[in-house]
Amino acid sequence: MQTHEIRRRFLNHFVAAGHTEVPSASLILNDPNLLFVNAGMVQFVPYFLGAQTPPFVRATSVQKCVRTLDIENVGITTRHNTFFQMAGNFSFGDYFKRDAIAFAWSLLTNSIEDGGYGFDPERLWATAYLDDDEAISLWKEIARLPDERIQKRGMADNYWSMGIPGPCGPCSEIYYDRGPEFGADGGPEADEDRYIEIWNLVFMQNERGQGTSKDNFEILGPLPKQNIDTGMGVERVAFLLQNVANVYETDLVRPVITKAEEVTGRTYGVDHQDDIRFRVIADHARTAAMLIVDGVNPGNDGRGYVLRRLLRRIVRSAKLLGADQPTMGALMTVVRDEMSPSYPELATNFERIENVAVGEETAFRNTLTSGSKLFENAADAVKTKGGNVIGGTEAFALHDTYGFPIDLTLEMAAEAGLTVDEDGFRSLMAEQRKRAKEDAQSRKHAHADLSVYKELVDRGPTEFTGFSELTTEANVLALISGGVRVPTAVQGEDVEVVLDRSPLYAESGGQIADKGSLSATGLRVRVNDVQKIAKKLWVHKVTIEEGQLTEGDVVLAQVDPQWRHGSTQGHSGTHMVHAALRQVLGPNAVQAGSLNKPGYLRFDFNWQGGLSDAQRDEIETVTNDAVGADFQVNTFVTDLPKAKEMGALALFGENYGDEVRVVEIGGPFSMELCGGTHVQHSSQIGPVTILGESSVGSGIRRVEAFVGLDSYRYLAKERALLAGIASSLKVPSDEVPARIEQLVERLRVAEKELDKTKAAAVLASAGTFVDAAERIGAVKLVAASAPEGVSGNDLRSLAVDIRGRFGTDPAVVVLLGNADGKVPFVVAANKAAQDLGIKAGDLVGSFGPSIAGRGGGKADMAQGAGSDPAGIDAGLDAVRNRVVELAGNS
Repeated sequence: MQTHEIRRRFLNHFVAAGHTEVPSASLILNDPNLLFVNAGMVQFVPYFLGAQTPPFVRATSVQKCVRTLDIENVGITTRHNTFFQMAGNFSFGDYFKRDAIAFAWSLLTNSIEDGGYGFDPERLWATAYLDDDEAISLWKEIARLPDERIQKRGMADNYWSMGIPGPCGPCSEIYYDRGPEFGADGGPEADEDRYIEIWNLVFMQNERGQGTSKDNFEILGPLPKQNIDTGMGVERVAFLLQNVANVYETDLVRPVITKAEEVTGRTYGVDHQDDIRFRVIADHARTAAMLIVDGVNPGNDGRGYVLRRLLRRIVRSAKLLGADQPTMGALMTVVRDEMSPSYPELATNFERIENVAVGEETAFRNTLTSGSKLFENAADAVKTKGGNVIGGTEAFALHDTYGFPIDLTLEMAAEAGLTVDEDGFRSLMAEQRKRAKEDAQSRKHAHADLSVYKELVDRGPTEFTGFSELTTEANVLALISGGVRVPTAVQGEDVEVVLDRSPLYAESGGQIADKGSLSATGLRVRVNDVQKIAKKLWVHKVTIEEGQLTEGDVVLAQVDPQWRHGSTQGHSGTHMVHAALRQVLGPNAVQAGSLNKPGYLRFDFNWQGGLSDAQRDEIETVTNDAVGADFQVNTFVTDLPKAKEMGALALFGENYGDEVRVVEIGGPFSMELCGGTHVQHSSQIGPVTILGESSVGSGIRRVEAFVGLDSYRYLAKERALLAGIASSLKVPSDEVPARIEQLVERLRVAEKELDKTKAAAVLASAGTFVDAAERIGAVKLVAASAPEGVSGNDLRSLAVDIRGRFGTDPAVVVLLGNADGKVPFVVAANKAAQDLGIKAGDLVGSFGPSIAGRGGGKADMAQGAGSDPAGIDAGLDAVRNRVVELAGNS
């Protein structure tokens, strides 16, 4: 049975049982505790917590999930994926254990002809929480399971929670016995490779408190309602029904391995280590594609770092399998072809997916090239000292600082006849992971207590009147202070106010909230901010400036008209810049985020590489031409499929409802899904001046601009600045660039001449150093401070010149400089000194600690730099003593 069919049957089964089918949420949700959605129930958390009343009592979904806790173990085990699909059914205070068990059992064991999966019931096992006698009894009654195929397990295995205070409860897991050829008898407790978990039924009935682990937390008491949350692993069911060895060989994953075989020339199933690499490629390619399509871009922290790490592991694995050409485009194409029947967005957005993945591959291949050079330097340093082990610190630095993978370090070390201190490397990695884990744990906290808003949310959404008016008469539904309802608020107090109607825009979609006021006879209230709760309740954060505000009052809610005018200019300007970017750069310049406020806009978009001056100028011109065209701004509400069919742009990773609002400016020029406020005609935006364009992460660029009066003020300021420069240079304004270029060129020539003069003066001092040379045994030693301010290159030239003047006599030159608080140094030893056993590279160790310096080189020449000029004299004494030892031994 194909994976797409497994998904279809699951959803059909539960829809037929009265469940509402809910689409998968984006992998990115606004949850401070989650990097990515990692379970099917995540989008329903507000319902389980009781913060919101669900619009249905039964739901079913197939949720895309990503778990990245043990990326290094992917491919080593054969049942874990970073990306997986979790099919689930949910009850919000409706049915409980009996129906949950019955629904799962019937789907698993019903014949294929009857819409089930056709599993042999004799090969299914169940587990239950230690004291959950009710579940055990139901397994016996409904599934006819004998005692020996029901196992009791403790909290770590069979008691579920989110890991933070919130809903929890005992669970029952369903396992499939693959047979004795896969492991020992004895059920899931004995062997979870033979007995594969395919479904977990969570009986969510309690509330948990604080705790430190999966089985160490306090159970506070029962929830108001008993809920059901289940999760069936689609990939695990697929590999069992398709009778393949593991999840990597199912119909949607194995084609990626086949393509990897083609591009690497290796064969899957021949070598264990190669098989792990093939599985890493297949798993990570799917995960990366799903993350990119939901709006993630490679970066150095958070979600971006996870994506970067996945993509780099693909490149690394392909390289270790023998690929010497780029592979990412081919792999992503296979992922698209196999997964798009269930996730059509992979096809519609494939060009962007490919560009991001290929761009990261190109960058990392360059990193591997530079990393190889760094490795060669480290290997040379080890060999120079007569060693054969690359230290764990060096290996960790290659990995952590330069992104050079440890397995390539190990492979290259072996080729060079060296080994690596793996224990030291692993220890440093463990320390880093521990710090990261502690940091992540410190960021976790209980879900915000929104129960105070629940009754208000249940009453229905706030009526937003701000599209058509700036002043609205409204009823005060509630006052909230410190997380609790209060009856009144008086002058000087800051409170939250919930109204039945409001013209004030609540922050969302990149547009910040309106400023405004609430008023009545004897009452004046300043509105500082407006936020949404549950996407539909407007909460006004206010300061009582005069009088007393009481629940039930009727007030006049008013938007600051000047603020709204500037805000709509900024928001409509954002749409215009987005349209101009797509016109100039093409359809892949897609929004990745925005911020707009009165007079200013910031727009982030997906793009590889910076914009040229010509492109930036063209974007600004196209934007202002559209502004000057005085386009009509039209808004209308339609259903999501119709809006997409019309070509309206949607934001990556955003979850939209069945009905959406479309903002159209100039017909085909700009059409986007948007819930914000806008001007009525494009000319009302006023001039748009792009301030700059920059990178804010791998594959993401940012444009910033002023609009309206702020744009005019900025241009006036720039004009005054140009006039001042023109006056100083005594040229017309249009000749300023050419005159500045002339001045810069003259300065560059003067600096070069000055450098030549300095270099000549340095070299002229060589004779003075030779005359002052010390004789130590047969060796002539120059150990001295160089003239202050001498650069490293000039220092090297001076040392070489001094060394050459000693002819065939054994000579060693050690020069320590002092430039801007740094201590550049050069050590030079001629052939005669080397024959006596004195090597330049070895001498660095004698004086390096004195100046907090590091460096190295070969027998004839070594150089580096320190950071402690106060240690120069001590360093020179140390090198003299070392030369005395060596010359004496010679």
